Amino acid sequence: MATARPVAGPNAAPDTASDPARLGAWWRGAVIYQIYPRSFADTNADGIGDLAGIAERLDYIADLGVDGIWISPFFTSPMKDFGYDVADYCGIDPSFGTFADFDRIIERAHALGLKVIIDQVYSHTSDEHAWFQESRSDRTNPKADWYVWADPKPDGSPPSNWQSVFGGSAWQWDGPRKQYYLHNFLTSQPDLNVHNVAVQDALLDVARFWLARGVDGFRLDALNFSMHDPDLRDNPPSGLPMELVTRPFDMQVKAFNQSHPDIVAFLERIRAAIDEFPGRFTVAEVGGPEPLAEMKAFTDGGKRLDSAYNFDFLYAPRLTAPIVRASLSQWSGEDGEGWPSWAFSNHDAPRAVSRWTRDGDMARAARLNLLLLLALRGNPIIYQGEELGLPQGEVAFEDLLDPEAIANWPHTLGRDGARTPMPWAADAPQAGFSSANRTWLKVDPVHAGFAVDRQASDPASTLAYTRQLLALRRSHPALVHGDIELLDSPEDILAFLRHEDAGSVLCVFNLGEAPGHWTPPARLGAPILLATESKCASGSVPEALAPGTGYWAAVSAG
Repeated sequence: MATARPVAGPNAAPDTASDPARLGAWWRGAVIYQIYPRSFADTNADGIGDLAGIAERLDYIADLGVDGIWISPFFTSPMKDFGYDVADYCGIDPSFGTFADFDRIIERAHALGLKVIIDQVYSHTSDEHAWFQESRSDRTNPKADWYVWADPKPDGSPPSNWQSVFGGSAWQWDGPRKQYYLHNFLTSQPDLNVHNVAVQDALLDVARFWLARGVDGFRLDALNFSMHDPDLRDNPPSGLPMELVTRPFDMQVKAFNQSHPDIVAFLERIRAAIDEFPGRFTVAEVGGPEPLAEMKAFTDGGKRLDSAYNFDFLYAPRLTAPIVRASLSQWSGEDGEGWPSWAFSNHDAPRAVSRWTRDGDMARAARLNLLLLLALRGNPIIYQGEELGLPQGEVAFEDLLDPEAIANWPHTLGRDGARTPMPWAADAPQAGFSSANRTWLKVDPVHAGFAVDRQASDPASTLAYTRQLLALRRSHPALVHGDIELLDSPEDILAFLRHEDAGSVLCVFNLGEAPGHWTPPARLGAPILLATESKCASGSVPEALAPGTGYWAAVSAG
């Protein structure tokens, strides 16, 4: 039996992490829809999704019932890492469109009641960025210290043993400087020296540029990579068994190439700059095997960022009740604590429905995933296609574009399969994504069966189910910003209450592989079923739950 544990329950200390205005902020409990622009909708027949395509599809997103959108990078870039290698923070890559297209997104989204969040990549740039071109020119120029440069060891080897996420040394020799530069990702993505106050000032000016343009917040990419150990100490070995290793990066504890304690001071500067524009939202991506301490530090006290999410679920091979309990228990709701965000899928991770379907019933797995995601205390982030139950796209080796997938084939699924084009129309060329003969990634033919137009007219579809869940969630404040209390239940049964003054909602899921039995404690009174997975009968709480099913129930006051 799992032990009952209150997590931000009705008797928890009040959240005083920030001022009263922030406690009632739009983003507390907001559902965010992530758009990967290259793969969302193409309007100019070049095979690449664009900003105009996003603007045209905003009505669809608003009809889902979400609160805002997060747009992955659309900035000027050579696209070696498909936008996360920024060559101009304040420019729009021509492949995506123009500032007029972006302004149209802002105007239309706001008219529909949607907030607009965009990526900010502060840890690194493209090697084609003007800052890097100046920095590498010599050791005395004004931007000489804007990137992480270091001399070789006496034997010519790199300054430290640090490994790149994409494989190999994190140091690249540069002829013009006769020094190594740090790149935690691709060699074409040199790391900024964010210890340098001038670099911080420049990045804050970038933030102000987009905030003045009307954006409602930022998702801060790879934030814990933004500062390094200035002493360049070697990372210790991780001791990970070789059968679990896919790249040299896995073989180190990342003690010194990331997660420097001075990051939090920079976050306070970010907070101060963003507060010049009231009502904005910030969420940090925090990767790594033990991200909790950083997530707490990055969001502590209401003077840094608003929220953070990690990879607890993004790379989990299975969805289990113990995993979810452990993740929820990390956010107690104590005074000064930040606000969590949650994602089951995104542009970097294989789609959850493919990772977590056990019996071949992807539709049921998709419904269960959404039912759980939208019940969690925090901000759920829905990745484009997740509302359709879209599985991981099949991409042949010869069609791969993702440098990580190519380098590690076949040990990882890579990222391309999560980035294949969005299917809009089942019978249209390229599933309605584009009228081009060839798209940047091929449309998976299987995805046509999941197309929006096919599901929109089907009341039993995953799309219809998503809309129902989002409407129910919006109508019950407990599910939006209420506290959470984990309930005693068998190991494979996840049960918790969401509390709010206006009422409570009971959320129960069987995440095991066998039928489970659980009934609510008598103190809860008689629950009235609100929403169910397919196997739960409307109007009454089931005593037995089939594997992969669950429900939400409104709890009576008795």
